[in-house]
Amino acid sequence: MLTAETLPRFQRALADAELDGWLLFDFHGVNPIASGLLGLHGMVTRRIFAFVPREGRPLAITHAIEQGPWRDWPLSWRRAQYSGWRQLEALLAAEIGGKRVAMEYSAGDAVPYLDRIPAGVLEMVRAAGIEVVSSGQLVATFYAAWSADHAASHRRAAATIAGIAKEAIALAGTRARTAEPMHEHELQGWILDRFARVGLETDHGPIVAAGANAANPHHAPDAGSPRAIVDGELLLVDLWARETTEGVFADQTWMGAIGAPSARATTVWEAVRDARDAAIALVTTRVAAGETIRGAEADDAARSVIDERGFGEYFTHRTGHSIDPRDLHGSGPHLDNLETREERRLVSGVAFSIEPGIYIPGEIGVRSEVNVYLEPGRAVVTPDEPQRSLLVV
Repeated sequence: MLTAETLPRFQRALADAELDGWLLFDFHGVNPIASGLLGLHGMVTRRIFAFVPREGRPLAITHAIEQGPWRDWPLSWRRAQYSGWRQLEALLAAEIGGKRVAMEYSAGDAVPYLDRIPAGVLEMVRAAGIEVVSSGQLVATFYAAWSADHAASHRRAAATIAGIAKEAIALAGTRARTAEPMHEHELQGWILDRFARVGLETDHGPIVAAGANAANPHHAPDAGSPRAIVDGELLLVDLWARETTEGVFADQTWMGAIGAPSARATTVWEAVRDARDAAIALVTTRVAAGETIRGAEADDAARSVIDERGFGEYFTHRTGHSIDPRDLHGSGPHLDNLETREERRLVSGVAFSIEPGIYIPGEIGVRSEVNVYLEPGRAVVTPDEPQRSLLVV
């Protein structure tokens, strides 16, 4: 958050980026990045701006009837009020006109998770004589970065859900050889029950996909059309959860084989695993060497392996998504050069998934997912022991 204590860090980053400031905007929650950094309390139904200058005191531009949410804004910082649109536009021109500022804007909508400013607001700001550039790297540094407590919480959750995933696959294998095999939705419910027992929470149920159902990356088990998990097929379990008190999500995908896997299944699995490991190796090596690494490059590293194995057309999504302190699919850098043009640097503090997959409709689906968070000079992979081979049960 932006506070009197963190302001010097913001201003050093602005100076390094050769920017005059960071202009935060929100209206009815359209920009969660702004609301998260400002930490306002209560109802905000009018347009707000907050300008963080490279030097000097920040400025809040607030509506006259909504001063309560700004009660934690430091008294030593500036605050200007407006009631009408003429006042608002005049304030922008007078206070920020002629400056080069960052906003949550992504040219050409290259990164939708970052593109939060409505086109009309951009027009208004530019009409005030303000030059706008993307705040993408600032978002990665200040909004998406984890603290040491976040990392510790994540590691605990990661270890727990890895154990639950293995137990779930083993249970499905045991039941597959009885007169009452487990159904996808039943195993999903079993996982959710285990989460509750160990103090983890999730936003919605995990993906449990057997056989050809796993060829749908976002398959949703359906109790209305139950699908049994039977001998002789692969089982995909994608599960994510966090500790219920200020936790950060861990997100993993595990692959099981109910009985000995076919040669085809093993070939597809090894392509996915090796693609995952290629992305991990690139990130780990670059970070350890202090070299720049961008999200798009890690996506390319994984995708090239799957292309080389002849499955490129079946890898239909990005390699990984940002995991920030607030959201599982966060606003930090993604590992993506397919769906979006992710050119942001992977900087210390950010975290993301690495989850390549191959999805051949009507036949097979395989994904392997780990998480990575960056510390100075080090990339930390969770779980501590990523899956090396299919879990045969």
